[in-house]
Amino acid sequence: MKDMVTQPILSLRDLSVHRGAAKILDRVTLSLAEGETLALVGESGAGKSTIATALMRLLDGAKVEGSAEMTGAGDLLALSERQMVKLRGRRLSMIFQDAGSALNPSYTVGRQLITVLRRNLGLSKAEARSRAIELFTSVGINDPEGRMSAYPHQLSGGMQQRVMVAIALACNPDLLLADEPTSALDVTIQAQIVRLILAQTKSRGASCIFVLHDLALASQSCDRIVVLYAGQVVEAGPSRDILERHRHPYTKQLKSCVLEIGTKDITAPEGTVPPHSEMPVGCRFATRCPRALPRCAGEAPPLQPARAGADGPLDHHFACWNPE
Repeated sequence: MKDMVTQPILSLRDLSVHRGAAKILDRVTLSLAEGETLALVGESGAGKSTIATALMRLLDGAKVEGSAEMTGAGDLLALSERQMVKLRGRRLSMIFQDAGSALNPSYTVGRQLITVLRRNLGLSKAEARSRAIELFTSVGINDPEGRMSAYPHQLSGGMQQRVMVAIALACNPDLLLADEPTSALDVTIQAQIVRLILAQTKSRGASCIFVLHDLALASQSCDRIVVLYAGQVVEAGPSRDILERHRHPYTKQLKSCVLEIGTKDITAPEGTVPPHSEMPVGCRFATRCPRALPRCAGEAPPLQPARAGADGPLDHHFACWNPE
């Protein structure tokens, strides 16, 4: 587990995203330490990918409020587009969900990686090609020199995602955002890609934010977990504590969706996430929560620290009026 005294590389405070009258993210506050791996988990529509795209400043037509302070860069949300261009790829990079859609089908994968290296690092064509082959080798692409001339459609989904990892890490960014990088892959390949991303970021001393659906995978792979529901943080803390000592009813229901050896079945949360036009005034989970109290519908619970465990105080917070 990472030392929580470590200097944070990223601090989000009251991050909110509006699309028209809809509030997609509602005052999201979290921090990421240098060299730490953080997982954002929750159902579809929780706002996980929106956080990542907001940090990259890739949200079109949305109103973004709050701050996102990155060490040495300032508030990412307040920078000009020219300043962001200098950060993307160099200090801040992203792996998208579907590599097949993210890669340009008109160019070879080698050319796409070489372009990133030359544009951001100022390498010569020969230097960039040599570096590209090294990167392909490091992410486990077989016959890396031969693959330089391959087009995306000539590669399997797993190989396409390895190319995306190589491109994202080409300039040794300080912060990597991995937006469900295994969602389009066969289950047998998913663990390989997650392990690859973790190994590559840790070897570089980089920090990483993973967007995931799988609470079990998040607990096995990441130092800390932030649980999101309908655009709000409902629980956050060290991975083991979130898995074993969770306090929020929604986190409990997410864990019940994980199939474990020895269990008879899995229990999915009942109901669906309310549409943004019908979001409860208080706790957004109140309409589906088996522990809901009358005050839950009209009064939003604040994030509060969990009780200290047997091993001392925990960096563990939850937002619930009637916790587990």
